[in-house]
Amino acid sequence: MAMRDWIEAKKAGKALSDADIRAFVAGVTDGSIEDAQIGAWLMAVCWRGMTTEETTTLTQAMIASGRTLEWSGVPGSRVDKHSTGGVGDKISLPLLPAVAACGGQVPMISGRALGHTGGTLDKLESIPRFRTDLALDALIAQTKRLGGAFGAATDDLAPADRRLYRLRDATATVASIPLITASILSKKAAEGLDGLVLDVKCGGGAFLSGRDDARNLALSLINTAERLGLKSVALLTDMSQPLGRTIGNALEIAESIDVLKGQGPDDVVGLVIEQGGEMLVLCGAAPDLDAGRRKIAAALSDGSALAAFRRIVEAQGGDVGVLDDPGRLPRAKHTQRFVAEEPGFVRGFDCRALGIVATKLGAGREAQNDRVLPGVGLVLSKKVGDPIAKGEPWVEAHFDDAARLDAVKDTLTQAISISKRRTFPGPLVLERIPGQRWRL
Repeated sequence: MAMRDWIEAKKAGKALSDADIRAFVAGVTDGSIEDAQIGAWLMAVCWRGMTTEETTTLTQAMIASGRTLEWSGVPGSRVDKHSTGGVGDKISLPLLPAVAACGGQVPMISGRALGHTGGTLDKLESIPRFRTDLALDALIAQTKRLGGAFGAATDDLAPADRRLYRLRDATATVASIPLITASILSKKAAEGLDGLVLDVKCGGGAFLSGRDDARNLALSLINTAERLGLKSVALLTDMSQPLGRTIGNALEIAESIDVLKGQGPDDVVGLVIEQGGEMLVLCGAAPDLDAGRRKIAAALSDGSALAAFRRIVEAQGGDVGVLDDPGRLPRAKHTQRFVAEEPGFVRGFDCRALGIVATKLGAGREAQNDRVLPGVGLVLSKKVGDPIAKGEPWVEAHFDDAARLDAVKDTLTQAISISKRRTFPGPLVLERIPGQRWRL
């Protein structure tokens, strides 16, 4: 009967008490509440929302549903970042070793491909033999020893979120700001962090395309993180075109290696420097943001970030030879270039469509149990503002199965727009939103 009361209360737009929310999460975790009732409650929340107090309590209860990482006796501060997901978003790959090379500690627990966006774990697993299934104790030990580790959420880390997310997906209630907030922060706070940088993306390739929606999510994340005692900064970043030039797992690893060698696309390098600088300030490894940016830039140019990545790849069983020879990474069986049908300047991309094409080629998952093909994806030879001639290639598809490519050819050819007048991309970082505890 209590569950029916909680559903009715949320349908009416009423706030639940802390005790009710904690009892609800306990029932989700131990299985005593049925899927249908949880789904009804989620739909009511999706329509009626939650207060910041409710969202905070929900997050705390989800954290308490499982284990948290303990850092007692480990000096220093722990910091991490979270991205809401984008196309070609490979920032975590060079970011963690760059921050580690500058004295930060980053116990990064990441996810897998979701919808039209890629997953950090799938990208890392395209490195032959790289293991992401670290036990939490092993993740703690490696972070202490090397300054960072890439891991996956284990069954005992915020287990309530696992069931809630599955039901959110099944009931089309994923796009609820309070539920997104609790899902993200329950896993990040369970890492035992001192600071968190939130990369909230907006634009055609983001889950929340509108800037107002993205800003509302950023504020919800910041306000809830602050109530959890977690120092945080949110960056609203543009996702109207893919980050870098590659979309796909092994392809993005190769591009990340370029960044760690002091090369790579300007947008990827710039966002690594920006987020890395924020992370260094949050964990006390830099006195201010400018100093943090300089330290990250230096780590990318002097080889120390690459050396840190080499140590992490080796520790997690991966083939370190790919850092010297990216040709050792998996490759697709075939490639095909697509060309411009008219001359002019690149005005824009259908970023979401490019992510969907990569997914359908096998770089992501359309269903939970789909097998990811590590070598497939897209390589862009043009970005917004670039001149392009008629018949000039703008993208190269890397694929294993010709039938898969045939199914997305029309989508791919229509994913670029060309104009006679040159337009330039706007700023990558649209807005910086610091938490009240950490205003700089």
